[in-house]
Amino acid sequence: MPSAGTEPRGSALVTGASGGLGAAIARRLAADGWPVAVNYLPDPAGAERVVAEIVAAGGTAAAFRADATDEADVAALIPAVRDTLGPVRVLVPNATGPQPVRPALDLTWQDHLDQLLFFVKSPTLLMRAVTPDMRELGGGRIIQIGSDLPERSAPGMSAYSAAKAAQLSLTRTWARELGPLGITVNLVAPGWIPVERHAAVPAEDVEAYRLDVPLQRMGTPAEVADVVGFLASDASRFITGERIAVNGGHVLG
Repeated sequence: MPSAGTEPRGSALVTGASGGLGAAIARRLAADGWPVAVNYLPDPAGAERVVAEIVAAGGTAAAFRADATDEADVAALIPAVRDTLGPVRVLVPNATGPQPVRPALDLTWQDHLDQLLFFVKSPTLLMRAVTPDMRELGGGRIIQIGSDLPERSAPGMSAYSAAKAAQLSLTRTWARELGPLGITVNLVAPGWIPVERHAAVPAEDVEAYRLDVPLQRMGTPAEVADVVGFLASDASRFITGERIAVNGGHVLG
């Protein structure tokens, strides 16, 4: 893993990195010295903007279009990243989809499947695709982006919360299985961190949430990215199977 004055062996792949948390994570990893693969699906302009920002700051990055929930796309993505930036040594499965509020009595199995696609299927496809390169490199980092919603039990969000809870279970089990290969697997669990897609949320809703946070402010994408940067670094070399909440203490009892 990169440290001062050294070049990283391998690259970092961040899925869903054309905006929001993914863009902040990509910028942070690039600032730490990683060549960053900026994955996107619906927003090529956003991905190119993130790449341009990284390059302007002296980093290395390239944009890669792929559906992170599609087996064929993931199978093609990893070799493309390897050929352009080097083998993937840091994987951040960040891609997400719509997160509709659905009351329990209206919940369908399809609602569950829609969330499991992003938080169980996609990380599984990506983990399997990058593990051979990580093994060849002598180790790697898988850093999942979870949520604190499973602890908050927010009404209407049961499908999302269930999928995020499953993602944490994957993290802990994979940490045991992949540890002998030198691969650490951890999960960063943000609270509500407003990004572009939250622009229409009423100000009073934001204020009500803020008042319930012990630190009395909203978090920022950069603060989530800081934790991802730590977990990607050599400083985290003996940490695996952990969940780190980034929410200002919002779920404290």
